Amino acid sequence: MRRIKQLIIFIIFLAALLVGGCSTTVSTVVEEGAPQVKQQPAHHTKNGFRNIYDKPEHGLANFLRWKLGIIPDEEPAITPVPILPYVPDIVAPDYQRIDHPDPAKIQITWIGQSTFLIQVEGINILTDPVFSKRLSPVRGVGFKRRSPPGIPFDRLPPIHAVLISHNHYDHLDLYTVKKLGNKPKYFFPLNPGKWFLEQKITNYVEMDWWDKVIFKGIRIVSVPSQHFSRRTVRDGNKTLWTGWILETKHGKILFAGDTGYSFHFKEIREKMGPMRLALLPIGSYRPRWFMKTIHMDPVDAVSAHKDLQAEQSIAMHWGTFYIADDPLGEPPLYLKKVMKEASMEDDSFLVMKFGETRVF
Repeated sequence: MRRIKQLIIFIIFLAALLVGGCSTTVSTVVEEGAPQVKQQPAHHTKNGFRNIYDKPEHGLANFLRWKLGIIPDEEPAITPVPILPYVPDIVAPDYQRIDHPDPAKIQITWIGQSTFLIQVEGINILTDPVFSKRLSPVRGVGFKRRSPPGIPFDRLPPIHAVLISHNHYDHLDLYTVKKLGNKPKYFFPLNPGKWFLEQKITNYVEMDWWDKVIFKGIRIVSVPSQHFSRRTVRDGNKTLWTGWILETKHGKILFAGDTGYSFHFKEIREKMGPMRLALLPIGSYRPRWFMKTIHMDPVDAVSAHKDLQAEQSIAMHWGTFYIADDPLGEPPLYLKKVMKEASMEDDSFLVMKFGETRVF
């Protein structure tokens, strides 16, 4: 009976993870002491937040159709298809570099999914850190990790800052937050502060799109993304989702978070200029009719790379958790195919190995 209850909870969790909340019309608020009415930003609603670039088609009804196979994915097959079982490409971490980074360069280590260790100007930054073996609110069930973290948690250097893109379980991990504790400064989009306070985390900053702060000499900017938020069946789109830009002496770094493709990449480049590095998701994109507005595929990722006028991009959000229909090893092969068709240089869009460190 206990196992059945756990499975029921996990099914609810799965729907929550991949089904967005309902959006409402944009409302206005009156600033205290001000005679005029100030209109809220377009992505704000009176009940939370919404996408302003494209309307996701991933409601509960479509989620059930996907899982029941009622609406087939008509996307043509991609070749070559990886041979199963999936074997992650792992390298031993270069601890000499990780423990002694050159502050005059940008250093990136891929840990898995959307988790990177960014080291620049003497600062160690984690993005969407997830070190759990499973994704679930229920112990013992959930999406199993298919590749170990590229750096074991206990071998991380001192972490000064943590960038959180949104509250999905493969991006905001309770186990990891508890292990990190209150030492680093957390940066996250609007409204999850209560969740962090419940974990006794007080060293944080909440930011809306286009908000800017200075942290240890680096300018951190919250930028739009095309996604949704949900952690339970009742909190759909109550918290915001975002990407992050680090403006460093050595160039701008975009961590795109979890996102579909939309005009927001051109808007980011128009407002912020070209990117030195763009960390872009390439996986969890099938079936396209369901995923296209919330998860980029390699075609979308290449379009985003071009929109941003990125000098180089790095692939993420693949090969770690099997949360969609695309095979775990397919995204980098698909990306390679798309890049070849677009006559792109091999090093313009990098696919890193788990645990690999690159210096820029």
